[in-house]
Amino acid sequence: MEKIHASKLLAGLVPAGFLTADPEVELVTTDSRELRPGCVFVAFPGERFDGHDFAAKTAAEGAAFVVVNHPVEGVPAEKMVVCPDSYHAMMVMGANYRSQYHPKVVGVTGSVGKTTTKQMTYAALSGFGNTIKTEGNQNNELGMPRTLMRLASDTEYAVIEMGMSHAGEIHRLAQAARPDVGIITCIGVSHIGNLGSQENICKAKLEICDGLPEGAPLVLNYDDPFLRKAELPGHVRPVWFSMVDENADVCALSIRQEKEGMSFLLEDQEAGTFMVRIPAMGRHNVANALAAYCAATRLGCAPRRVIQGLSDFEQTGRRQKLVDCNGITVIEDCYNANPDSMKAALAMFKEFPCKRRFALLGDMLELGQMSREAHEELGRLAADSDLYCLITYGECAKRTAVVAAAKGLKTLHAATYREAADALLSRMAPGDALLVKASRGMALEKVLEIFYAEYKKAEE
Repeated sequence: MEKIHASKLLAGLVPAGFLTADPEVELVTTDSRELRPGCVFVAFPGERFDGHDFAAKTAAEGAAFVVVNHPVEGVPAEKMVVCPDSYHAMMVMGANYRSQYHPKVVGVTGSVGKTTTKQMTYAALSGFGNTIKTEGNQNNELGMPRTLMRLASDTEYAVIEMGMSHAGEIHRLAQAARPDVGIITCIGVSHIGNLGSQENICKAKLEICDGLPEGAPLVLNYDDPFLRKAELPGHVRPVWFSMVDENADVCALSIRQEKEGMSFLLEDQEAGTFMVRIPAMGRHNVANALAAYCAATRLGCAPRRVIQGLSDFEQTGRRQKLVDCNGITVIEDCYNANPDSMKAALAMFKEFPCKRRFALLGDMLELGQMSREAHEELGRLAADSDLYCLITYGECAKRTAVVAAAKGLKTLHAATYREAADALLSRMAPGDALLVKASRGMALEKVLEIFYAEYKKAEE
């Protein structure tokens, strides 16, 4: 964060005449341990800790201003900024800070693939100038302002991921980030328990348009039926990508899965045809690459250099990370899961070259009333995916195991991480491959920790 005058940073949060001086601020923090003189501390109430308990201490130790939901004893009036909603305060300050800079901004949302698309867009743009991106899961009303506050005078591009669980959230994120290009990867069923239908999810994702300027490109998946029939606002310019329809603005042809990723011909109605190779597996990642390509080129970046950037793409976290464990290939994809990403992962794995295919699948969370149906459908998909054996973990995944077993797939439901690891250790051998996928809350990496340690020990 570069220095910004308090009058600009706090605009909209404090009344006229509140500031008796106008100091420069170079840190906004929600963690009292990061405190430094002249910063702004934002108190958040939490389940384990309440930031208001530290408000007086931060004021005494040099915070220039303390943002609180209600008056707090010990915080001087001249330092106390009262805002009933700490998230709103962060969003206002993030928007105020962002308004001081003029990078080209890409906003990325969608039910599935937004983090990978963000990474691919970052890879595509990085060769054209100083580029920042959303780190980790900082894609909400707390994390996104933190990303905006990383903008600097030399930032030329920013790739901002926008997540949501309720209607109205993308609207607020987009109005703060003010992207020059928007991407919607697809419309799935994540958070359908909150929004009620995929039609409502589509409307919520389209809120990204609320932050786009007149004539801005909006990159959309033509293969998604909800996006294709959506009513788009007149001020955006749709740019469609597809893996099946050559009439789209950009399409992929001759798609092939290889050991280390995907290759395909990219046909751009504006720029011509290019050969593309990406170090990511599965047709769904081809779609993500098309979205990133569309965004970067419609910002004016040269197609061949964009494609070179895509070839250097790196996954983050445990998203389709390939690990060789003494001859066994493990595809770690246990950062997140929903019905759409599970289907894509199994389709990718079905084509993966190996001796035998094993899958460790866990619960898909936050599906509301459709959870049972979704987990049963996952069992049917697993049974049709050329798996040698399926291991499941989690209460919801029990239904996956029951359905898969009924269709003839070798299946074991594990009650503990240890049991799941032992099931794999007793069955797998060099030449086999393992797909591991579940929602982040299932923490399937704990199974892998046991598996890696025990398998390597047995091989010594």
